[in-house]
Amino acid sequence: MKQRTPVFVNILIIIGLLIVFYYLFVQSYSFLGSPYFWGTVVIAGILAYIHSAIGDLIENNKFKRLSQEEKAAYLAEKRIPYFKRLYDAAFKKQTASEEKDILIDHGFDGIMELDNQLPKWWVGLFYFGTAFCILYVAAYSFTDFAHPINEYEIEYKEQIASIAEYEKSQPPVTIETAKYSADNIADGKELFKTNCASCHGEDGRGGIGPNLTDNYWINQPEKTLFKNVFHMDWNGSPNNPAMRAFGKNGEVSGAEIEKIAAYVYHINQEQPPITPAQGGAAPQGTEAHWEKE
Repeated sequence: MKQRTPVFVNILIIIGLLIVFYYLFVQSYSFLGSPYFWGTVVIAGILAYIHSAIGDLIENNKFKRLSQEEKAAYLAEKRIPYFKRLYDAAFKKQTASEEKDILIDHGFDGIMELDNQLPKWWVGLFYFGTAFCILYVAAYSFTDFAHPINEYEIEYKEQIASIAEYEKSQPPVTIETAKYSADNIADGKELFKTNCASCHGEDGRGGIGPNLTDNYWINQPEKTLFKNVFHMDWNGSPNNPAMRAFGKNGEVSGAEIEKIAAYVYHINQEQPPITPAQGGAAPQGTEAHWEKE
């Protein structure tokens, strides 16, 4: 007759599994303060004690049917601490007599096969993995849990909301407060592609609009290049209605114009100009003499 697992071990295993499963769905340990979680723990503990009590009745009934030798062997084994029995079952090698008892009466090429039981830790991991797999597949199929696209959309909306909240608390960027920063170039490039590339080309070489990489400018209302680009994006061009007032019209914010101006400054001052021979538009306007930022 096999020894049974103590009830306190079963309860600890149940609590551990409950923590794992709750965390999978909640994605945080906030459930540890929930009465629903601890209610589940209490109910599971009561069921474990009921299961143990029923097991005791069955064990006593089986014990009465054993012979005196079997009873003595069972009681001797029961006196061994549970964790020592668990360790021996997993790692202790059988004696020669024990191996003889579990020897299967067939072999091949002199190799005999033993009918060993699988280690309990391995069987436990197997059952846990199977239960976890079933639960995971069910959660993936019938809930939003473990859906990377849904999780991405939720996190994206949260980030957009946090950005909007942050921008509400920040003063708007104006031509007086705008400053050139190399950190804005990458974002400015993407904004330039969206709002400016249709006229000025993706790299500022010009097309319908003027070449932004050379030193000739039609409009020069400001003394520095960065401020000049900000002014034109915000107010538009008095000479060309196609260059509308993006900022005043609310199409782009001051913070976005600051980034666009940083990108235009970068391609004009920190990169060589794209000449007509390289596909750039011919110079328009007069030569500019910008002050340093």
